[in-house]
Amino acid sequence: MPSRREVARLVDHTLLTPEATHRQVADVAAEAGELGAFAVCVSPSRLPVEAPAGVRVAAVCGFPTGAHAPEIKAAEAARAVSDDADEIDMVVDLGLVREGRFAEVEREIRAVRDVCPPAGERPVLLKVIIESAALTDAEIVACCEAAERAGADFVKTSTGFHPAGGASVHAVALMRRTVGDRLGVKASGGIRTAEAALAMIDAGATRLGLSGTRAVLDGLPDDDAS
Repeated sequence: MPSRREVARLVDHTLLTPEATHRQVADVAAEAGELGAFAVCVSPSRLPVEAPAGVRVAAVCGFPTGAHAPEIKAAEAARAVSDDADEIDMVVDLGLVREGRFAEVEREIRAVRDVCPPAGERPVLLKVIIESAALTDAEIVACCEAAERAGADFVKTSTGFHPAGGASVHAVALMRRTVGDRLGVKASGGIRTAEAALAMIDAGATRLGLSGTRAVLDGLPDDDAS
């Protein structure tokens, strides 16, 4: 079983409630450092965030519905990058997905990728949120394929705000099979226990989006446990 420290290094410690204040975001960033999380994930309007050393800053884009024009998503991502975001978590347009317009899904992802430099002095990592609980298996596969073609670094299950639900072991496993070891897979939405987190990792998740990070980590063995 992974230790508390090992799981913590997979976590994006998240605060995305619309009423979150700048003070609360700062507190969550500090808590991410205390818990040993990999990153803190916040709304772009709460940037810049002074994160502790070793903690990356992620911002969402087109959140939570994804029903934004590609140029708006790109502008939002570009502003977040200028405000020192290290990672962007963008939501795809689910209407395009339902209509089977995956070339357009790919184009909107590429528009965001173009303002998030993947290399250079300050590379920015791009995660693509597909809202897997609202999709069929075929749609999940097609979204992952579009994200890979567009140059994304990760595919991500959920916003955590859709009424259809959040991450599932089935979706994570399907996403992992689709992207192989070429992209990361982030499980996010409704992961509230250590058991659920471990199940997502076993299914292929390489990043976890958690708002209740401390409770999840408290269910794992300490690093010095025999």
